[in-house]
Amino acid sequence: MTDAFSAAAEPTRRRVLQLLASRPRTVSAVAAEFTVTRSAISQHLLVLHEVGLVTAEKTGRERIYRIVPAGLRQLQAEIDRFWTDEL
Repeated sequence: MTDAFSAAAEPTRRRVLQLLASRPRTVSAVAAEFTVTRSAISQHLLVLHEVGLVTAEKTGRERIYRIVPAGLRQLQAEIDRFWTDEL
């Protein structure tokens, strides 16, 4: 498993987070914004879920993904620490 900082560093996952920041979406709705497969987006969402940046709610046959505000706050804190300590 990776950490939130590493997960968010990947460009596709950063774009996924940007999309979900505007509103919750299904995997299909997220995948429609990319040229990669729905399966690839599902894998990116799984990584974001594992590190606590997104959550999924099963509704019927679909999963609705949304941002976890506490996860993003924790990521921001990690970025702030890195910026201060490392730079």
